Amino acid sequence: GPMTATLAERRPQEVKQTIDAVKAIIAASGVTRASIARVLSTLQGLAARRDLWSEFAPPGETDRQARYLIHENADRSYALYLNVMRPGKRIAPHNHTSWACIAAVEGAEHNYVYRRLDDGKTPGHAHIEEDHTVVVEPGTGIALMPDEIHSVEIKGERIIRHLHLYGTALEIQNDRWEFDPTKQTCFRKGLGVATRR
Repeated sequence: GPMTATLAERRPQEVKQTIDAVKAIIAASGVTRASIARVLSTLQGLAARRDLWSEFAPPGETDRQARYLIHENADRSYALYLNVMRPGKRIAPHNHTSWACIAAVEGAEHNYVYRRLDDGKTPGHAHIEEDHTVVVEPGTGIALMPDEIHSVEIKGERIIRHLHLYGTALEIQNDRWEFDPTKQTCFRKGLGVATRR
């Protein structure tokens, strides 16, 4: 009947409620471990609404990743993306220069979080080592502070759908670095696959 809003109508409403709640958390507390943990739990509520995210097409076999922009403010803050990724996708260690929260709609994503051991003063040099692993799957997300370094791997057989929320849009995270733990090098990170709008 007329009461039944379509997915296309419901999604923006639910997204707006989530973003408003997240903004309120950051406005009240700033960016701290505790506040981004609360942001993550808010985002997990949105990810749990699986029906909202099922219609986004999976990527082709070649690039293994489709990234959809779901929301961003006019100033490119509070940028929410849906990542649909195939098994075998790997993303090298990198930082974000912004807080980042990842919540799973479906499927598992292995996040490896690194410790930086050098002082960061030698250009192009970085000594990092793996510190711990977080398997992001429904019910378990990850919240990263701006300077934290993580890498991502999709194992198993299933396509995954995860929501990624950043304080600023990926496209303007101009100080992102990618790290090579073996060579102990770092360099500016590009965007990888193009965002679909």
